[in-house]
Amino acid sequence: MISRRDFLQAGMAASALVGASGFGNWSRLAAQQALTQDQLLQFDTFGNVSLIHITDIHAQLKPIYFREPEINLGVGDNKGHVPHITGADFRKLHGIEDGSPSAYALTYNDFTALAKTYGRMGGMDRVATVVNAIRAERPDALLLDGGDTWHGSYTCYHTQGQDVVNVMNALKPDAMTFHWEFTLGTERIRELVQGLPFAALGANIFDAEWDEPSEDFKPYEMFERGGVKIAVIGQAFPYMPIANPGWMFPEYSFGIRDQRMQEIVDEVRAAGAELVVCLSHNGFDVDKQMASRVTGIDVILTGHTHDALPEPVLVGETILIASGSNGKFVSRVDLDVRDGRMMGFRHKLIPIFSDVIAPDTAVAAVIDEQRAPYMDQLTEVIGQADTLLYRRGNFNGTWDDLICDALISEREADIAMSPGVRWGPSILPGQDITREDIHNVTSMTYGKAYRTEMTGEFLNVILEDVGDNLFNTDPYYQQGGDMVRVGGLGYRIDISKPMGQRISEMTLLKTGEAIDPAQTYVVAGWASVNEGTEGPQIWDVVEDYIRKQGTVTVAPNTSVQVVGA
Repeated sequence: MISRRDFLQAGMAASALVGASGFGNWSRLAAQQALTQDQLLQFDTFGNVSLIHITDIHAQLKPIYFREPEINLGVGDNKGHVPHITGADFRKLHGIEDGSPSAYALTYNDFTALAKTYGRMGGMDRVATVVNAIRAERPDALLLDGGDTWHGSYTCYHTQGQDVVNVMNALKPDAMTFHWEFTLGTERIRELVQGLPFAALGANIFDAEWDEPSEDFKPYEMFERGGVKIAVIGQAFPYMPIANPGWMFPEYSFGIRDQRMQEIVDEVRAAGAELVVCLSHNGFDVDKQMASRVTGIDVILTGHTHDALPEPVLVGETILIASGSNGKFVSRVDLDVRDGRMMGFRHKLIPIFSDVIAPDTAVAAVIDEQRAPYMDQLTEVIGQADTLLYRRGNFNGTWDDLICDALISEREADIAMSPGVRWGPSILPGQDITREDIHNVTSMTYGKAYRTEMTGEFLNVILEDVGDNLFNTDPYYQQGGDMVRVGGLGYRIDISKPMGQRISEMTLLKTGEAIDPAQTYVVAGWASVNEGTEGPQIWDVVEDYIRKQGTVTVAPNTSVQVVGA
């Protein structure tokens, strides 16, 4: 008698074959100039239930370039495991050929050359085409949005998320959960959520005053698809008031709430759920740990950390699906559910090559309608890029180096600090930099660029604190994004050390002198979580700087020495 775990492992093998076949074929097809939409969408329909997962769109409605991280370090039990494998190691693990379309989509090497070969990725009109194709094969497939959707662009900022809401409504999701959406503020998110034609989920979203589940968000939604009763449980980003300004949404509290999740899983099972899906914005390592502590979840559709994995990860009897970011990928998961149990599955991470996948005309029309009032502002050329501008990686990206250079120059500072956020498309060398491009890496509701004084001791405290958010060996204490980016400041970090012992050799780059703990330095930054922050908007600071430069060149950043990895 084959056990359920053996069924799951057989499903994993089948899933890996489907994923490997898709990725392996891309390079051969591209060599034959035969990369087609039909081949990208090819899938051997399996079982009786289909899930479609998208996450971390960050308001990117049009096709973009997006370079995956070069450095994504894991610590503790996650060291050396996906998603903490990049570049050549990632390609070797997944059998991806150098220079292939999948190498371009999933790794950073030769990004500029491969981008010129394979073009932009994403675009919600192309995503719509993929979703519609899956629905044509499996009409009752569930489309689930993992959050970070209503944030991250010029038009999203100026419409308070309405542009993205209108586009997503045209795709007809069945449910979503949340993170950056809350930075629109309580009043606005309530207004938008109340108008959604689909389920707004967050089992871990509580009323802060009464410490009870919030009435604004359902903990789960029950669906019947393919003759199967399915529970989709929402898990919003658990660290909202730490990573983002709590004063913008004081009515809510969050947290991982393992016990609450277990109670909800038990409740839906008791109500007859045969398949339990967690639509999560925890981040991959946090979801791995939650899967090891909470029993009864069949599938976790994970988000927040922007990981794109061509094969699922199995934790006990739970499978984790990671679907990338910025509209680059759509995940399809087919499951065989019989007699109240998941007996196997197949999965494919579908790349959205915008030159290959045809846009859905109806959704394209909605996108154009949202953008039309702003086109003059969006398309104004501010300067040109002489080097690749990208964001992602634990310590720096050239976009953030450019932002730090702008802060030091325009705000007359010794040191600059830029938040370690993961969102923001890339710009190729030789490409124009438009106002839209600048907003794609800076747009937020608390983007004022402050100028203040900090002692060397306080700078060390900041670096230690953010470093612990990133490199604490317990995933539940990893409460932010990547490492805060710094300009004008060099340092050494030993990621293997405990809190308070990671940062050393702090240096003021303009003098080469060691940072004096007692000395005061002028520091410019942005995205402070403190209420009442004063200063110009960061996008105006960056725009002014780029205009003065004309053509922007960003030198390689060697100011951070990483050891202990």
